[in-house]
Amino acid sequence: MRSRARFAGHAVHPMLIVFPLGLFVTAVVFDAIHLLSDSANFAVAGAYTTAAGVIGALVAALFGWVDWFSIPAGTRAKRIGLVHGLGNMVVLVLFAVSWLLRLDRVSWEPTVTSFVIALAALAVSGVTAWQGGELVERLGVSVDEDAGLDADSSLKRSVSRPARTDPAAGHG
Repeated sequence: MRSRARFAGHAVHPMLIVFPLGLFVTAVVFDAIHLLSDSANFAVAGAYTTAAGVIGALVAALFGWVDWFSIPAGTRAKRIGLVHGLGNMVVLVLFAVSWLLRLDRVSWEPTVTSFVIALAALAVSGVTAWQGGELVERLGVSVDEDAGLDADSSLKRSVSRPARTDPAAGHG
């Protein structure tokens, strides 16, 4: 099922999700280093990367919802997509709360509570990332109909091209 939100021949949502995931993991690492070393620089870096991750997650979510609305109703993909999206909203809210807990702190220092919330958010994001992989790799969401090992470049423009078949699958 081809994604509706595309750029340069590729689905936008899978391109964007790497940024908030990377930023969230990095923020937790910076906060852990701060808590172990008491370095104010790592506290500030953790706060900024958390904020950037929340913003990136909001942008990625918009494109995810565009794709979700195009999945046919009553399918396993629709159900997993809903749980995936709602789970990622939980991740986003948890990281936002973690960030907000540091607002009144000197030098953006994380509290133990904000750090634990961020760790919980990372755990939830591991589950939702697996669900995203299930959607793409198992259920074919955001995969072009003509995908294959010898498919044309996604940048190749063609008004109408027939769907490719996989000779190895017996459809040759």
